[in-house]
Amino acid sequence: MDRLTEMEAFATVVDQGGFTDAARKMGISKSAVSKHVSSLEARLGARLLNRTTRRVSPTEIGLAYYDRARRVLNDAGEADTLVSAMQSAPSGLLRISVATDFGVNHLSPILGDFLREFPDITVNMVLNNRYVELISEGFDLAIRIGELEDSTLRARKLTETTKRMIAAPSYFAEFGRPDRIDDLNEHKLLHYSSLANNAVWKLTAPSGEKRQVRTSGWLSVNDGQSLLNAAISGLGIAYLPGFLCAEALRSGQVEEAIPDLPKETSGIYAVYPPGRFTQPKVRAFIDFLVKQFADKGPDVW
Repeated sequence: MDRLTEMEAFATVVDQGGFTDAARKMGISKSAVSKHVSSLEARLGARLLNRTTRRVSPTEIGLAYYDRARRVLNDAGEADTLVSAMQSAPSGLLRISVATDFGVNHLSPILGDFLREFPDITVNMVLNNRYVELISEGFDLAIRIGELEDSTLRARKLTETTKRMIAAPSYFAEFGRPDRIDDLNEHKLLHYSSLANNAVWKLTAPSGEKRQVRTSGWLSVNDGQSLLNAAISGLGIAYLPGFLCAEALRSGQVEEAIPDLPKETSGIYAVYPPGRFTQPKVRAFIDFLVKQFADKGPDVW
């Protein structure tokens, strides 16, 4: 007899607590279920079930075999699902969580291209500046920047971004330009107010020494675009990711404050729930992002 069918019959008997309910679950006769289980016991040379007139329960050996058999059956079911899913066109609702600044500046402008390429997918993009719980909050995917904290999630690197310390030419004309990290203590600094380390900039000196600069005071904003606008208007020095301020640098609206400092680079990742296979809609969106970001070139980040 087929080994998987024997396993399935035995596991279903254990799950259902008897041959009658197992037969109903499998859609075959009670005698066929019994024959499969008897064949399995004969092949293994061990009694797997205790049978009484009132109930059926696994023996000690049967219980150990059940745990392994159920894993094998689950793997086989996932393999079938994987093949089916990989052959199906991406479709359904795709829920995405992304930081506001990145979503507004880099996802919103390209979502139309994605939806035209995959018309059977609908997108719900939620913009926020916190780490959502993907599974419990019902998200298929999140875009995260920097070090990944949750190692249980699957992740694919999309690109990198480099943090830039920037201010407007008008600011430098009025207050001067810092030459080194210690000079920042004499300047007006702008910072994110929504981050856990909101009052600290982590910098690297030309010597490689790691430094921290406290930025409390003057102005704090919980939105990166507003912080960039404040820097452009000459209110102070901001420390922002390149994906947010690269265009302002290219246009001359802002300039780097201390250009010779080593650049702090962070990865930008797509993270999604763990599993043996990736849903077609998630895989399609990640592949789309990888291509889109590669086409933009490194000067964007």
